[in-house]
Amino acid sequence: MPAIINSVEKDSIAEELELQAGDEIVSIDEQKINDLIDYNFLCKSEFLTIEIKRKNGEEEIIELEKDYDDDLGIIFESAVFDRVKPCTNKCIFCFVDQQPKGLRDTLYIKDDDYRLSYLQGTYITLTNLSAKDKKRIELLRLGPLYISVHTTNPDLRVKMLNNPNAANIYKNLKWLAKLEIPVHIQIVLCPTFNDGEELKRTLKDLSKLKNIVSIAIVPVGITKYRKDSVLKPVTKAIAEETIEIANKFNKEMKTNLACCSDEFFALAEQDIPKAEYYGNFSQLDDGVGALRLLLNDFEKQSADLPKELTTQTSLFFATSKLAKPAFIEIARKLANIKNLNVSVDAVSSNFWGNSISVAGLVTSDDLIKTLKQIKDKSTTVIISSVMLRKYTQDFLDGKTLDNVKKTTNLNFLVVKDIYSTKEIVDFIKTKA
Repeated sequence: MPAIINSVEKDSIAEELELQAGDEIVSIDEQKINDLIDYNFLCKSEFLTIEIKRKNGEEEIIELEKDYDDDLGIIFESAVFDRVKPCTNKCIFCFVDQQPKGLRDTLYIKDDDYRLSYLQGTYITLTNLSAKDKKRIELLRLGPLYISVHTTNPDLRVKMLNNPNAANIYKNLKWLAKLEIPVHIQIVLCPTFNDGEELKRTLKDLSKLKNIVSIAIVPVGITKYRKDSVLKPVTKAIAEETIEIANKFNKEMKTNLACCSDEFFALAEQDIPKAEYYGNFSQLDDGVGALRLLLNDFEKQSADLPKELTTQTSLFFATSKLAKPAFIEIARKLANIKNLNVSVDAVSSNFWGNSISVAGLVTSDDLIKTLKQIKDKSTTVIISSVMLRKYTQDFLDGKTLDNVKKTTNLNFLVVKDIYSTKEIVDFIKTKA
């Protein structure tokens, strides 16, 4: 994929140069750029020669003088401009392999690219690093990196990832430690594979490395499309055991290095821990502390709530099964506002199967089925932006938010910042 411009920032150098969406940056100072790492490095200069290919096909050379630290203000369509490094594993728990046919093409892409890990926080396995990749990581000290470890047991990791290169994980982690590159660890817990004693072993091994910033433990996701019974779901008992193992490990480390995701506490039927448990919330995208951050934010935002609305207003939180308890708590406090009716319900995952409980996998059809219970058509439905593909209005099943609006005849508020309730509070304030 070439370096195609998605947009340019207002009042930026790129806008002054009349660069537009669809234009391509061919080279900078006669050097081809393969990713944002190259781009950011080459732009750190006071004099640039930029080769542009306009979206109409015309080519242009621009000579530019700027301050050393000035950003051009270009937002690209992708962080990687050459071919994304593909995943060479065949993980027993791979979610991509548990999807039905007919979804959008991008959902079937399996990447394992260290550049995306550095630039965007995606998880990598370190099984496909070439000598050239390692040299670049060493030279630029690229970090932090987000690494899917799952287990430090070499034989078990080979079995779980179905890749002989997976056995080298601890060797690779020690290599990164020697380089002092910070690392965030992910462990997808698969019962009978890497739980219990194997989890204890993994945490013990990781405790010996000084560059580990955080460890996220998340439960395996199993959809109804899985064709075998190799994997077992995380039960309440396993969730309780895993939380206890992580807590004991953290006590020994005298810091909360390993944190279980919100889903573990839901499965164990335990309260979401206080903010102190999550430290600096290093792995929010993995669902570690997202609900606590949301609840704490509401405590702050709720101080600005009015006591009464001028008109009768109805809100409906269409949420995931995982997040429902948090929104019930929020709704309970909103109920004190006069003329405001609030209801909450979880979207049942008919598409994926009942074991899937996160908002990011909600489909439009499942959402529509949930919204059929709403009789008052003046109700505003509140959903999270994670239900939609980034920069679009598309759900996972390829249908759009407009389609849902037309089908249900309801109003919608799509919350962009999924860790904050400010947009919700601001909406309520407009009704006061």
